Amino acid sequence: MTVDWGWFPDHQSDLVTLTLDHLSTAVPAVLFGLLIALPLAVIAHRVRALRGLLLGLSNILFTIPSIAIFVLLLPITGLTRTTAITGLTIYTLVVLLRNTVEGLDSVPTKVREASTAMGARPLRTLLTVELPLAFPVIMAGVRVATVMAISLVSVASYIGYGGLGQLFTDGFQRNYPTPVVAGVLLSLLLALVADAVLVTFQWLCTPWLRRRA
Repeated sequence: MTVDWGWFPDHQSDLVTLTLDHLSTAVPAVLFGLLIALPLAVIAHRVRALRGLLLGLSNILFTIPSIAIFVLLLPITGLTRTTAITGLTIYTLVVLLRNTVEGLDSVPTKVREASTAMGARPLRTLLTVELPLAFPVIMAGVRVATVMAISLVSVASYIGYGGLGQLFTDGFQRNYPTPVVAGVLLSLLLALVADAVLVTFQWLCTPWLRRRA
């Protein structure tokens, strides 16, 4: 396999555009997934009877092939970016929901009881005690979901919103490996940079862990 490295500077503008397009699909999917997963995780944590149902449902959704999800969404949302974001959001839920539940479960019962004894209402305990203590576990799920979303955006090229995935399609159709290599390298770079940003964000948001270290 021969890679034409001179192709990269000649298509720099296109690569930047496709990279930004890739991010504009992956990032909202993770954010929407987190917004949905947080309240569902709180319900699963507080109402044990619903825990198995919610986690099981998210697992079932995860087993559906990504292309099949896009096809099922097409009659509803059409050939739009909404279809790509919605499909990816569904995929992020299984990771985000499970990690958020596990994070809340990891909060010591005595800590919750102490907060209640000090007169804090359940919502305040959740926001000021449980979620901060569960934050590292939740962020671990966000990191996995982000990397997963970045890798799956390419599948959305089937409906025209695959970002860097368009390079794969172009390379395969023309039997020209250079765009494929470019897509792989840029997807990998995006995943690494996104993970580094999230690690830094977690580090800044958890000063108590830094002091402990």
